[in-house]
Amino acid sequence: MKKIAFFTEILIADYDGASRTMFQLIERIDPTLFDYLFVYGNGPEQFRDFKSYKVPTFRIPVNEDYCLAIPHLIKTKLETTLDNFAPEVIHITTPSLLGFFALNYAKKRGIPVLTIYHTHFISYIDYYFRNLAPLVKPTQHWIKKAMLSFYNRCGVTYVPTQSIADELSTIGIDTERIQIWPRGIDCELFTPLKRDCHYIQHITGNTKPNILFASRLVWEKNIKTLIAIYHRLAQEGLDYNLIIVGEGTAQATAMQEMPNAYFLGKKNHEQLSRLYASADAFVFTSTSETYGNVVVEAMASGLPCVIADGGGSASLVQHGISGFKCSPQNPLEYVYFLRSVIEDSSLRSKFKKEGLQFVSRLDWNRLSQQYFLDIQQLALQKHSSGLAWAN
Repeated sequence: MKKIAFFTEILIADYDGASRTMFQLIERIDPTLFDYLFVYGNGPEQFRDFKSYKVPTFRIPVNEDYCLAIPHLIKTKLETTLDNFAPEVIHITTPSLLGFFALNYAKKRGIPVLTIYHTHFISYIDYYFRNLAPLVKPTQHWIKKAMLSFYNRCGVTYVPTQSIADELSTIGIDTERIQIWPRGIDCELFTPLKRDCHYIQHITGNTKPNILFASRLVWEKNIKTLIAIYHRLAQEGLDYNLIIVGEGTAQATAMQEMPNAYFLGKKNHEQLSRLYASADAFVFTSTSETYGNVVVEAMASGLPCVIADGGGSASLVQHGISGFKCSPQNPLEYVYFLRSVIEDSSLRSKFKKEGLQFVSRLDWNRLSQQYFLDIQQLALQKHSSGLAWAN
């Protein structure tokens, strides 16, 4: 049985896209083959029937949605727990304080490391430091330096798209450590078969065309451009409903700026799948995505996508073939393409067909099988290096 220590800031299902990916793997752990120890900050006191260790946290001032684990407060106890568990592989989700603690522990003990690139860190800086412009470039430099220090010491780094792989390579991360590993999709959960016009009409109280946006409502998702799109639709006299799913620190301002939009808060997967399938177009303005789970969920639901041409999401859509991509901060482009999609039924059908064909290749069972095979290969490296040292 292979022993894996799994380090993550947040161990809560459906918390965000990274959590959803993580839990797709967790749900498929074979207890006869793998023994996992979960080390985490934000999460339950005891994680299911797994071995687990909860680390003290503090809330991040620049983003109230997240807490940061502080492993150094319990360094000796945590190292003792890890030594007693004796992991053969370490999985790290984030290059945070907890992630660097795990990486340093792994290097000292000669343990192979696998990580998944969940967060497009550099793209967040412009938002977090939008009122401190002189700090943007120094912070980006520091982030790049930290990324190099982290990812160039990991054995395997999963990235979801070629565009993200190219970007990481450009800043100096070793391409031999990078492996393309896309995110999967549950095509039984997200499907055009869930289209229900009465469901969406009950929400809006009318039969107007519906544009859906789904994401955490935080400024790094380019919410300012979403607000500009809302006002541009009104200026052009386009009588469409704008339905917004999600919560976050930008929500209160967004509700003030878009008084006639329909803010639904956070929805579970079943509710969200019905909304995707029942809307007429999906708009997504974020350029800070590593992947863009919501874009794939919309495509799997047969919903045409009009998205920002930036970040990992841009690799998911072929412009004019399976959807449209826009200059990220240009509301005129989004509105032009949204109107094209809504008014042209043949175009909607084309995008639906191409989108469904694309997502049919993203099977979670196949992707998780690849992950567990890589875990086993890394565990063999641990034993091989141990034997070489002994000899």
